[in-house]
Parts: sequence; structure tokens; C-alpha cells
Amino acid sequence: MTTIRIEPITPEAFAPFGDILTPRATPDRMINAGRCERHHALATVERAGGEAIISIFRSQAISLPYACTLLERHPLGSQAFMPLGPDAWLSVVAPDAGGRPGTPRAFLVPAGTGVNLRAGVWHGVLTPLDRPADFLVVDREGEGVNLEEVAIDPVTITA
Repeated sequence: MTTIRIEPITPEAFAPFGDILTPRATPDRMINAGRCERHHALATVERAGGEAIISIFRSQAISLPYACTLLERHPLGSQAFMPLGPDAWLSVVAPDAGGRPGTPRAFLVPAGTGVNLRAGVWHGVLTPLDRPADFLVVDREGEGVNLEEVAIDPVTITA
């Protein structure tokens, strides 16, 4: 069994998989009569001819150590996850290795921060820590097969 440690998420470390959704140090512009910062276009919705949709996913919590046994990817569209609660969570991702997932990596995503996974990026299921959580999800709806799931040998994720 493979064991991996959780990594802190940084834009550089996460770049092969997607974008981190968090406000920039300085807003792009002020709107609403100067009362609101706009942090514009933090990521792009990839949709390969489909429509961009917004959903809420409610996920059960995991505890550490966590045995990751399933990865999936969406070849026709990106998928963004923004937590709606106050807790940190894990984003488990893996590089592509000839059409199958490579060795997963687990990133600790701080409270109030989301991620946008690029089309075709292997990833684990939603993994809130310690208690269930809701996520706002932006992804693709449309024709074509946009879900591949692969059972993997267990990978134990530890702090």
C-alpha cells in the first residue's frame, strides 16, 4: 500500500492540476460604488460545447488516515469546487499516466478557498475533514461521455 502525506496547497504545486480559487492580494477593480472588491476571472470554465452549470454537492466527511480507492476525471470540462462552510478540506489529484491515474497527491485546501480542476485531471471524491460539508460546484453539462472512474490500489493519506 502506498502512503502519501498531505501537502500545503500553493499555486505552483497545484498548477499541473488547475487553479486555486481565492482572492488576490489586490482586487482587479472596485465595483458597487466602491463597496465591493472584484477579483476577476480567477479561472476559466472549460466546457467543450456543453453548458456551464452550478450545483451544490453535500459530501460526507473523511478522517485521517484516509484510504483513497477511487479517482475520476472529466475529459470534456473543468470542475470547480468552492466550500460553503468554515473548514479546510482535501483536494486529491493525480497526473495522467498513459490514460490512467499516476501517483496521487493530497493538498490541504484552507477554509474559504476553492479549486478549479482542468478538464481531464484525475481527482478523488470530495473530502471534507471531520464533518460533512457543502460545496458550490461549477462544471459542464452536455452531450458526450464526461466521466471516467477508476478504482485504484488503496493510497493512504496522512497528515
